[in-house]
Amino acid sequence: MTRRGIRSYMIAFAAIWLIAMTAGCASGTDNGKGAAPSTEGGESAAGNKLKKIRYAPLSGASGLAVSFGAEKGFFEEEGLDVEFITTKDPIAGLTSKDIDVVDVATTTAIVAAGKGAPVKIVSSMFRTKGPFYLIASPEIKTVEDLKGKKVGIAVFGSGLEVYTQVILKEHGLKPEDVTFIANSTHQAAYASLETGQVDATIIHEPFASLAEKQGKGNIIATGWDYLPTFHTGVLAAREGILNEKPELVEKLLRAYFKSQEYAKSHPDEYKAYYLKNIEIDPEVLDLALEREEVLWENNPDVDINALNDTQQIQKELGFQDEIYKVEDILDLRFIPKK
Repeated sequence: MTRRGIRSYMIAFAAIWLIAMTAGCASGTDNGKGAAPSTEGGESAAGNKLKKIRYAPLSGASGLAVSFGAEKGFFEEEGLDVEFITTKDPIAGLTSKDIDVVDVATTTAIVAAGKGAPVKIVSSMFRTKGPFYLIASPEIKTVEDLKGKKVGIAVFGSGLEVYTQVILKEHGLKPEDVTFIANSTHQAAYASLETGQVDATIIHEPFASLAEKQGKGNIIATGWDYLPTFHTGVLAAREGILNEKPELVEKLLRAYFKSQEYAKSHPDEYKAYYLKNIEIDPEVLDLALEREEVLWENNPDVDINALNDTQQIQKELGFQDEIYKVEDILDLRFIPKK
């Protein structure tokens, strides 16, 4: 993929949700603003009345299976008229009642709910282990080689920094042994490695595979090998909809996991959809999907021990002030039955 191709890759993220909206499963704005939705939506192809719900899924490639499922009609089959919303602050969207359900980092949900925000964790996402890779310029072969180097950590205080710090610590390096750079994520993080702004960066796929394919870098550590119980993703809902329209949350979760399972079990169809919406070298896509298949668990259950491990790691690194009782911030009534 050329630099132009990478730019097109990121621009295409926005187009994904436009496709979902024109597929008849979403409507309205994409900015998370406006009044709370009405409970009545349009009609399904069978003429049944659809119930409206506002949902903010992951953006980019991580949310692609959701838009794929929307195009397949899985949300409509559940009787839902879903307004897919993009937001930079999912918790604010929930507390303002502009959004009903969000995909969100586990730590963000725990801290917000622990401090009293009216939100509950209702399910794990399709994956819960961090799909993060520490990639470095070609001359750097090991984590130990990073001493004295510049390392991109996306955003200070983020889960990506947690993974980076733990990886460094496991290899005998302290934070002061490197210079941390806030270099954002995805395309921006990859560009910072290409241009030499950083010597290494924590990053998502497909950029790890792209670095290998283009000879721009190599993977020196894989996140989930270092933090196997650090929980990274949940679906959270505002308490209002859990009290007033709980059946909509149950239907949304069913459609969400049906979308994920269908995408995983129909790889050729899903890859074709992926390539139709995102400009990427098919060989890079194959490598990225193959590498992350182990993470694509599609298990909605929430492991309380993993949530507590996650909090402990956060606290040890100074990213969380206290440990919250997770049982008080869970509402797992709606997890789809296997």
